[in-house]
Amino acid sequence: MIGGFFVYMLKGKKILLGITASIAAYKSILLVRLLMKQGAEVKVILTPAAKDFVSPVVLSTLSKNEVLVDLSHNNAWNNHVMLGRWADVMLIAPLSCNTLAKMANGLCDNLLMAVYLSATCPVVLAPAMDEDMWHHSSTKKNLQLVKEYGNIILDVENGELASGLFGEGRMAEPENILLFITENFFRSGELKNKKALVTAGSTYEPLDPVRFVGNHSSGKMGFALAEALYEKGADVTIVSGPVHQTKKYDGIRIIHVSTAEEMYRVCMNLHGDVDIEIMAAAVADYKPANVSAEKIKKDKKDFTLSLEKTKDILTALGQAKKQNQFLVGFALETNNEREHAKNKLANKNADMIVLNSLRDENAGFGFDTNKVSVFFADGEEKELKLAGKKEIAEQIVQLIIQKINA
Repeated sequence: MIGGFFVYMLKGKKILLGITASIAAYKSILLVRLLMKQGAEVKVILTPAAKDFVSPVVLSTLSKNEVLVDLSHNNAWNNHVMLGRWADVMLIAPLSCNTLAKMANGLCDNLLMAVYLSATCPVVLAPAMDEDMWHHSSTKKNLQLVKEYGNIILDVENGELASGLFGEGRMAEPENILLFITENFFRSGELKNKKALVTAGSTYEPLDPVRFVGNHSSGKMGFALAEALYEKGADVTIVSGPVHQTKKYDGIRIIHVSTAEEMYRVCMNLHGDVDIEIMAAAVADYKPANVSAEKIKKDKKDFTLSLEKTKDILTALGQAKKQNQFLVGFALETNNEREHAKNKLANKNADMIVLNSLRDENAGFGFDTNKVSVFFADGEEKELKLAGKKEIAEQIVQLIIQKINA
């Protein structure tokens, strides 16, 4: 953690992890680690046969809880009813073909099955088996049955299997499982029913079919802001210029554009239906006045490029801003940073300006870290120390929430 601030998405959440007899059980070690790092409380139940695939000692060390296997232990009863009521989410990962069949038919011959049948929380299943088993008609029937019972089944992945074959049947990767449960069960409600628009990346202004005028923006800050808004419960749309970033959550909508004009049109079209607008993209201020239909040849000693202004998206949104909308702009400056940022805040009719200075080390374009100053229309100012862009995004979103609720 950099900067002393980080949101633990699963802090205080109770996750019950069931592990069955599959070679994919080794992935569950990482899954426990990821859940714990996000602040979750994790309890692990193994089927008796699963002990041949993964060590209870490792799992108990990582989860900081005793790993449960049997209905009774040291003359004490493991209360499957209370375990089934304790959890916020029950995960079975990996889910073997054998345990799937038991679940489909309501068999109860071990602690995991007893807890499953007692569970009152959502149950998420991550199957793992060889491709032929995965495609067997009995497996398909069992999957359909457990779906009808209300369980959520994660897609298997395609790749190398324990048999040495390549195909479907691999257990979902732990990172994907974590993202799924976070997105579907543990987003906070601070921005519930709010719609947010975030711009990200640079724009490419064409000079000819080959060349363009652009900048070095990676889009990392914009995408981090979109994720932070989404984690707080907002309905988020990213309008992104050409970047290599990918959205973290399936529920985030992304619209790809190339030019400042395209970004302007999309933002203005969406403006009337959003509550929060964060203009984090590094939009080109100028574009070539004339675009050649053919590639410009290197046949002249000198070449003069004529530029004209692009449409100012932040200004247009500020002029059209409604009383219930919160508008955030970004300013990247190289000199007189605070003065320029404050002028931008006033001139654009924004509610908040986030200032980046190219004088700050390890901040701005291309870095995974950032350091910003925040200026508000009511005169308040905040300095956010150097931190990962994810942490900076979370702090910015928290500041927005505070202002909205003030």
